[in-house]
Amino acid sequence: MARYELVLPKMGESVAEATIIKWMKQPGDAIDIDESVLEIATDKVDSDVPSPVAGKLVELLYNVDDVVQVGAPIAIIETGGSSVDSEIVRDVKDPEKEVSVEQKFDATPTELPRTEQKANLGTANNSRRFYSPLVKSMASEEGIELSELDSIQGSGSEGRVTKQDVLDYINNTGSKASTPVAAPQRPTEQASAAQPESRTQPVIAEPKVQPAVSLSAGDEIIEMDRMRKLIAEHMVMSKHTSPHVTSFVEADVTNLVKWRDRVKSDFEKREGEKITFTPIFIEAVAKAIKDLPMINVSVNGTQIIKKKDINIGMAAALPSGNLIVPVIKNADQLNLVGLTKAVNDLANRARKSQLKPDDTSGGTFTLTNVGTFGNVMGTPIINQPQAAILAVGAIKKKPAVIETEYGDVIAIRHMMFLSLSYDHRVVDGALGGSFVRKVADYLEAWDTNREF
Repeated sequence: MARYELVLPKMGESVAEATIIKWMKQPGDAIDIDESVLEIATDKVDSDVPSPVAGKLVELLYNVDDVVQVGAPIAIIETGGSSVDSEIVRDVKDPEKEVSVEQKFDATPTELPRTEQKANLGTANNSRRFYSPLVKSMASEEGIELSELDSIQGSGSEGRVTKQDVLDYINNTGSKASTPVAAPQRPTEQASAAQPESRTQPVIAEPKVQPAVSLSAGDEIIEMDRMRKLIAEHMVMSKHTSPHVTSFVEADVTNLVKWRDRVKSDFEKREGEKITFTPIFIEAVAKAIKDLPMINVSVNGTQIIKKKDINIGMAAALPSGNLIVPVIKNADQLNLVGLTKAVNDLANRARKSQLKPDDTSGGTFTLTNVGTFGNVMGTPIINQPQAAILAVGAIKKKPAVIETEYGDVIAIRHMMFLSLSYDHRVVDGALGGSFVRKVADYLEAWDTNREF
């Protein structure tokens, strides 16, 4: 009998690991082709892992709540074929060829010389403790030696050190990479260093420690669920990574509102879909990105990765109160009907927890509609590794000054705010401000005679 190694499949761009939340099959159970074997969870979505072969499950290589790297064997399935080496019968591609765009560019260090990075990684590999590739990479980038890494108390399964453990350690103690000795001096710096010190030495701020929370009688303690923990971690990481700047524009969308009011009934009859404002906003964003493509980028160290595809994520609130961002791929290639169907499909499946890993991967820009909750504007946090996110506020009737051939007049208009948060490392005010203005221009110039 052949032994087949079931591996954790690749689950989209930037997803390197997953947590096992449930084994749907146990050793001794028969498995059909494409039958789900286990449930996994990533920081983006929960999903099932099906078996590409039929046979009998003979061994589980991980337990529930274990964190597994993409491409790692997770179970052994006995098939009906001839006996062969289990490593030969694997549904996994050469990991060197299965590298994502971000991983390819990650080969360039941002803080430490390449030789020092390799030395640190090699040292971590010789430890008796298990460290995931992500943890080892972070330790290498921050100059954390093996002895330091071994001293970190892990909060993961069986005391495993997680990414958050490393981040907490860095925030509390700092890293060797931040010390002046680790960086080579330029000639001018060396010359000035040789001169007597005439300036006061800068004061090094102590690491910030989260203040203790006091409890009062009647307070309720609610433990974060897994998704909320991942969202919190992602938001903190984003603010730590990108210097956020937000630009605001107020847009007159009167023509757009009147057009939608006029066509929404006929649209639903013909297409079987309700048209909301979201696909209209996405169409305007896609057009603006084509005009100003440098907003559609990611940052990797000192490299700017200009994205070819325009994949727009739309933030969606779940019934649990958590947030997820399904992605409309190649949004610039869809007409308004196609965008409407894509938006409605993703929103419906998000509410029913039926999204697949690919539905939340590959985003290059994100739109969040804070107007859904009656908010007029917001300052959203960038969805890493993207460089910008647009928030659209509620549409309100307001008195506004409009210009006519007979002079300026005050009229009741449908107005809304657009707010763009962007990564100031690569997006300056000129580009950020021009982009949000460009989106507003497309909305304000809406053709009331347009056919859908």
